[in-house]
Amino acid sequence: MFTDEYYMKMALQEAGTALDNDEVPVGCIIVSQDRIIAKAHNLTETLNDVTAHAEMQAITSAANFLGGKYLQNCTMYVTLEPCVMCCGALNWSQISKVVIGARDEQRGFINKNLSLHPKTEVVTGILAEECATVVKDFFKNKR
Repeated sequence: MFTDEYYMKMALQEAGTALDNDEVPVGCIIVSQDRIIAKAHNLTETLNDVTAHAEMQAITSAANFLGGKYLQNCTMYVTLEPCVMCCGALNWSQISKVVIGARDEQRGFINKNLSLHPKTEVVTGILAEECATVVKDFFKNKR
């Protein structure tokens, strides 16, 4: 069995792919039974689609892999706290666990007093500094 840190490093690799494509560097991995079933990164610029967040891409990919819309017994590792839109999708997916790297104090769902599915476990702060640095550096270089 792998650790949360191990899988978050995989999500950070996905964030790196987003960065290489001039996308906001957010990466996401979904794991089921110690197996990565989905990898994704932001594609909003590439697809010209505001809904193409890493989490949304990963949810769709994992659901396709599993052959069903629910992600019970799955864990999402995401480098940046999901937004309100992604929170809603995660809620509907009934995912079992969400592991967050860096918090997003402005756009993340936690400060909006929203929650995921009642059975979803949320863990924050896994490789938080590394995850935050990638996003902060991206925006610093954009300005």
